Amino acid sequence: MVHGDTDAASRRTRRREASRGDASPRRRRKTRPRVTVVGVLGELLITAGVLILLFLFWQLWLNDIIVRNEQNGIAHERSQEWLLNPPTAPDPVETDDGTEVYEPIIREPAADTEIFGVMHIPRFGSDYAADVAGGVTRPGTLDPIGLGHYLNTQSAGEPGNFALAGHRTTYGKPLNQIAELRVGDAIVLQTEDGWYTYRFRTLEYVTPQAVDVLNPIPQSDSADVTDRFITLTACSPMFSAAERIVAYGTFESFTPTAVGPPASLTENLED
Repeated sequence: MVHGDTDAASRRTRRREASRGDASPRRRRKTRPRVTVVGVLGELLITAGVLILLFLFWQLWLNDIIVRNEQNGIAHERSQEWLLNPPTAPDPVETDDGTEVYEPIIREPAADTEIFGVMHIPRFGSDYAADVAGGVTRPGTLDPIGLGHYLNTQSAGEPGNFALAGHRTTYGKPLNQIAELRVGDAIVLQTEDGWYTYRFRTLEYVTPQAVDVLNPIPQSDSADVTDRFITLTACSPMFSAAERIVAYGTFESFTPTAVGPPASLTENLED
C-alpha cells in the first residue's frame, strides 16, 4: 500500500514538473536590447562618417572629373571658334641665321575675370585645354573659369614674366599634373592672335610669401629684362596651402592663327 502511494505521488510530481516545463517558455518574456545614449551617438557618428566619405568621393574625384571634362569642352570650343576667322598674320622677320620667325603680338593684360586665352599642355593629355582669364581671385576666376593671370605681371609674349595661377585640386584642377612636367615640355597659350609656345625648365617649392617668383625676372630684382618667361603657380602639397609649387618656362616662339597650329601642340610624349 505504501509502495503504491509512493508511485502515485511520484507520477503526480512528474506531471507537475512537466506541466511547469511546458508552461515556462510561454511565460518567458523576450528581452529587448537596451537603447543607450552611447549607442545612438555611435550610430550617428558612423552615419556621419559614411556621408563625409561619400561627399569627399564626390567633391575630390567624381565632381572634379565632370568639371574638368566640362572645362575641356568649353575651352576646345573657344579654340575652334578662333580658328574660323583668323586675323591677318603679321609679316615674319628674318633672324641672323636666315630663319623667318614671327614677333609675338603683345596685348594689354585682360581685365579681371575676362577670358583671353586657352592653355594647352600636351604633357597633361591630348584633350587638355583650360580657359585663361584675368585675375587670380577664387570666386571670380580660379573656381569658375580655370587659370588666372596675375594682373601685375607681363602679358603673353612680352619681355618679363607672364605668371598664372590655378587649382591643383578641386574645381576642375587645371594644374593637377604640374609636378609631372619634364624639361622641354611645351606650355602653349592660344589667343585670338595665335599661339605662344613656352618650354618648361624647372620646378620649385616656395612659401606663400615668396612673391618674388612673380618679378619680371623670377626671384630677381634686376631691371634689365630682355627674356620672356612663364610662371605657373599652384598650392602644395596636395589638399594643402602650406606651400606653393612653381613651374618656370622660357619663351620659344609665336605662331599666328592664320598660319596654323604649331607643331608643339602635337608632340610625342611617350617617353
